[in-house]
Amino acid sequence: MRPGARRGDTVGRKLLAVNDSAWLFAESHRTPMQVGMLATFRVPEDRPTFVQDLVARWRECHEFAPPFNYLFHRTPVPSWVELPDDEIDLDYHLRHSALPGAGSQRELGVLVSRLHSAKMDRRYPLWECHVIEGQEKDRWSLYMKAHHSQVDGVGGIRLLRRILSADPDARDMLPPWAIGTRGPDQSGLEVAPKPARVPERAAGDGGSLLVDGIKSGVSVAYSLGKTYVETVTGLGDDDQAAPFRAPKSIFNGRIHTPRRFATQHYSIDRLRAVAKAADGSLNDVFLTICGGALRRYLTEHDQLPGESLTANVPVSVREGSSAKVGNAITFLYATLGSDIDDPVERITAIKASTRLGKARLPEVSGVAMDAYTAVLMLPFMAQAILGVGGRGRPASNLVISNVPGPAEARYLDGSRMEEIYPVSLLFNGQALNITAVSYDGEFNIGFTGCRDSIPSLQKIAVYAGEELDRLEAALA
Repeated sequence: MRPGARRGDTVGRKLLAVNDSAWLFAESHRTPMQVGMLATFRVPEDRPTFVQDLVARWRECHEFAPPFNYLFHRTPVPSWVELPDDEIDLDYHLRHSALPGAGSQRELGVLVSRLHSAKMDRRYPLWECHVIEGQEKDRWSLYMKAHHSQVDGVGGIRLLRRILSADPDARDMLPPWAIGTRGPDQSGLEVAPKPARVPERAAGDGGSLLVDGIKSGVSVAYSLGKTYVETVTGLGDDDQAAPFRAPKSIFNGRIHTPRRFATQHYSIDRLRAVAKAADGSLNDVFLTICGGALRRYLTEHDQLPGESLTANVPVSVREGSSAKVGNAITFLYATLGSDIDDPVERITAIKASTRLGKARLPEVSGVAMDAYTAVLMLPFMAQAILGVGGRGRPASNLVISNVPGPAEARYLDGSRMEEIYPVSLLFNGQALNITAVSYDGEFNIGFTGCRDSIPSLQKIAVYAGEELDRLEAALA
């Protein structure tokens, strides 16, 4: 700490967007609003002390880029304050752990489950970086978590692309928190969109902006109105899923702090072949195998609802290729066909539902899309903020998300990343989250669940693999 400095000295203040603030106000010890990623790497054969050397070098780097230098201030208005580098305690944020013996995937999952259960301390910037060694097959892992108010799935993957390199010979790479501190080639998360250049208009064209604004408002109002009319009345297209029309299930009660984490992965080419045979999308296939796995799991527990489960599916509305602090997502609701045993009939129902869900989204962007998302999610977020989630009919049964990742292999100082899995957040009323990330020809799925609500979470991951086999056989 520099002489005369006191904790809380800042070099800037950034106001939070309303949608980002909601994640902070909805947080509790039972429901930490943080997202994480678990990346596993291969130790280079010619550098047996690679992990120890990496951690030692990282501990010497005390340069921090946004949002890794942001401290949350609740008053007078929710905002981020930018701390000077020497005000940040790196020893708190960087942790070095080792699994006992030659740790297995199961032991790694147990450790990550425990790390992801803990709510982050708001007296510090809201991120942690855990380097985990001691794994079988000369592998090591990097588990990072950050607050959802600062990053969504797509933004996190875009940041990951900058943390890692496509060049296996790249050396002396910056640690994750320092991206953006040494010149324009190493850019981190942008704090805010750069002002758009307003094109010159001929005299009298000012009315076009007003017309565009009115059209956006009408589109948003129409979409929201139709959605909530269906919510209240239950009327609408039979294939259309609507918020708060989902059946109550064991995934939709009150949750507790401990988490479970499980994984599954497939070849992307395999999923694409199935999608082509079904005349659907890769995401339709993903939802179909999740619906089948949940149907089997709930049937085993004699808890399968008569109506289909409903998924809340995040949709990225992030413009351009930048990775900005904050969220740029909206949501659609889709049936999972969990009331249908035949996998071909199930994917047919899911295709119809996702088509209607996409058509329901207003054709707007920017502020108008933020407003649409805020109003759409207002009842759900209000439940979370007030702590009453899980007591009535759920908005949806779970969140299922699919985030495109790097298509090519990535490296950290020559250590090849072999797998990457997302670790997501839970709410009261939503005890299960399934999120996938594609990477280097593989489709990697992370299952995050409440330990007390979902016994044997690993079974859902296993059943998802077997449901893909069933779907392939049925389409053959």
